[in-house]
Amino acid sequence: MAQKATKALASSNTRRLNQTLLITLILHTLFWLTRFVLWRPTYPRKTIILYLLFSSPQLLINLLFERQSRPTHLADGTIKRSGEDLDAKGLTEYLWDVTYWTYGCLALVTLFGDWAWWFWVVVPLYSVYAAWTTYTGVRGGFTDSAGVPQQAGASKRQLKMEKRGGQKVQYRS
Repeated sequence: MAQKATKALASSNTRRLNQTLLITLILHTLFWLTRFVLWRPTYPRKTIILYLLFSSPQLLINLLFERQSRPTHLADGTIKRSGEDLDAKGLTEYLWDVTYWTYGCLALVTLFGDWAWWFWVVVPLYSVYAAWTTYTGVRGGFTDSAGVPQQAGASKRQLKMEKRGGQKVQYRS
């Protein structure tokens, strides 16, 4: 049972990275087949530039995930390093969002043409929105939607004590 968590994380990372690699290969291959074999684009240079511009973040994120999260094994089969957790909150979660959104945009571009790359604009707009709400929340302190500062909530026990007249202190002599 030694290193049970390490083995579980390594197994989970390997499975998720293999699945992501397979989906990436299928979607990008379908894009290239439909764009240059089935339907000839009117402006192939524009199609290639848009593809490189909008799919490169997802490809770089996949490379980053591979380098940081792919488990490494020793010659005897034991796990040397399980890799970073791919289910971590924060930046990793945002990188997965970019990856999945790019998959969706790539599928739309494959079906409907180059104009569907406009859907990718949602990613930076969401980033600006998230940064702005974080900035205003920190700048304004903890406030509600009306801008009124909120006090720290009292526990149920504290509320009961206040209802009874507050906490009574008894002094012994």
